[in-house]
Amino acid sequence: MAPLSEQPEQPDRAGEGFGGAIRGHELAAQIQSHSDHQFTGCLSFHDGESTGLVFFRAGAVVHAELGDRSGEEALCDLLEWPQGYIRLHPGLTSTDTTLQKPCRRLIQDANCILEFRRDSRRERPQEAVPVPEKALKASEIIEKVKAVPGVLYAVLQTLDGQRMGDASFEGEVLAGQGSFLAMVAAQLSPVFQAGDMVCAVVEGASRHLLLLGLKQHLLCVLASGEHPAGAVEAQIRQAFALNR
Repeated sequence: MAPLSEQPEQPDRAGEGFGGAIRGHELAAQIQSHSDHQFTGCLSFHDGESTGLVFFRAGAVVHAELGDRSGEEALCDLLEWPQGYIRLHPGLTSTDTTLQKPCRRLIQDANCILEFRRDSRRERPQEAVPVPEKALKASEIIEKVKAVPGVLYAVLQTLDGQRMGDASFEGEVLAGQGSFLAMVAAQLSPVFQAGDMVCAVVEGASRHLLLLGLKQHLLCVLASGEHPAGAVEAQIRQAFALNR
């Protein structure tokens, strides 16, 4: 029997859940609803050419796959489809576990990434921004930041959200989180009459998210919770001789 992702869509059969056409933005609501109802099984989403699969275990979203992609990358790509045909397969499980976040957190992170993708696709002015001859390259800046104790990952992006020198999915996730944090900071700044953003920090027990505003760029840093966020920021500023 062909794998589920290779089978053509057919009318519902006894023993299967409901099926129907939905728009892509409705898929997130379907995933959340089945998570809330402690569903165990598989949700397939077919766009006429490809089929993506999302697996649940007692309400937890444990695995997603689309072609050769899996985990959060596959889930984000599925949520970006404009429309498709959805079908439930109760009891159909997977031995793979590529997703471990709570469902609401998964969807929130995916929405950040999708918003970042949309921003990146918007038409930008073709005028080149002059770069000083002695300016560090993006890769050199990132390597210097990663050398700071406690830093797990770092992404450099322009003020309009374009990543520089990092095409990885991990970089896309961090850049999306950084763009969201920058948007929140921009909304709060006038309320507190704080002026232009210099630094925004989300400090957690296990990880910290730091966003540093440079002259022409934003530096987004993921740091370990074992290191105080303030100390990580101070060492980054010291490494680049940055002032607050």
